[in-house]
Amino acid sequence: MTASEPPSAPGSGPRGASGSSGAPATEGHDAVVLAGGAARRLGGADKPGVHVGGRALLDRVLTACSGAATTVVVAEPRPTARPVRWAREDPPGAGPLAALDAGLRHTTAEYVVVLSADLPFLDGATVRRLLTALHETGGEGVLLTDTGGRDQPLVAAYRGSALRRELAVLRAEHGELTGLPLRRLTGALELTRITDPVASFDCDTWDDIAAARARIREHGHVLDEWITAVKDELGIDLDVDTGTLLDLARDAAHGVARPAAPLTTFLVGYAAGRAGGGPEVVAEVARKAEALALRWAAEAEAEAEADATATPPGTDPTRATGTRANAAPGTGDAPAARPAGDVRPDAG
Repeated sequence: MTASEPPSAPGSGPRGASGSSGAPATEGHDAVVLAGGAARRLGGADKPGVHVGGRALLDRVLTACSGAATTVVVAEPRPTARPVRWAREDPPGAGPLAALDAGLRHTTAEYVVVLSADLPFLDGATVRRLLTALHETGGEGVLLTDTGGRDQPLVAAYRGSALRRELAVLRAEHGELTGLPLRRLTGALELTRITDPVASFDCDTWDDIAAARARIREHGHVLDEWITAVKDELGIDLDVDTGTLLDLARDAAHGVARPAAPLTTFLVGYAAGRAGGGPEVVAEVARKAEALALRWAAEAEAEAEADATATPPGTDPTRATGTRANAAPGTGDAPAARPAGDVRPDAG
């Protein structure tokens, strides 16, 4: 039995930790990432270790499912950006169904996100969307489909009890799971399908790798990709409003000086860290710094307007009245004193 959900924009849908009923739709789940396989279409290359946007494909997927209580990677152990639990199908190379079975043995949550390790555009919002849909539909699984409508069972969220039930049935029928395709399992489940051609994009060939690398460098994606990569590299889980920081950098660059932008944002981060961190702290510190930059810019604009009013454009201030510029009325060469405290930053 299957159900379908209308196609929607990539990355849209619930972003919070609960569904519309208020139940914890995205909490208390585990993740199983299948990172084995021979990658024959990549010439036998280590596909999970191929870099896209400076990060290994496997690390990109692990970032997307970082909210899982337990994350199991079914493959030979390797260094990863996040801690995981390792498992291996027996025998190695026995296929995705055997790999899924091996990974499930290390999970306990009722909801299990099942992913392949070659999804460059998968993000946390998509994982939450799958989990929320699973909670709200009450079915046995929610998976993505690609632009051609093909099921992507390794970009999905399932009920762990349903997976274990069907794996036991297949094992009883065939004696083992080696070589069995995933559709033998998913075909017996009550599934909801969500079309998402971006998040479901996987890298099977070098052309796919090249397309992924090109896409993340497009103007509309490169900044988010870079920020995510930096946070992953530095081990930072903090999610902040990057728009606020960009506004601050713009105002500091335009209202003060161009080098003030990176230095100011660094100081904001340092101050927020000393104050305990957190998105709210960063936002408040950034707000204060932005207000300062705007005040600084306002003073400079006021000075420019005052100078323009005092000396009309095209007039030589030393000849306009027969006296030196800024000479006090009736004093000949004596310059007029500026108001106390009104000293230009570049005076001297």
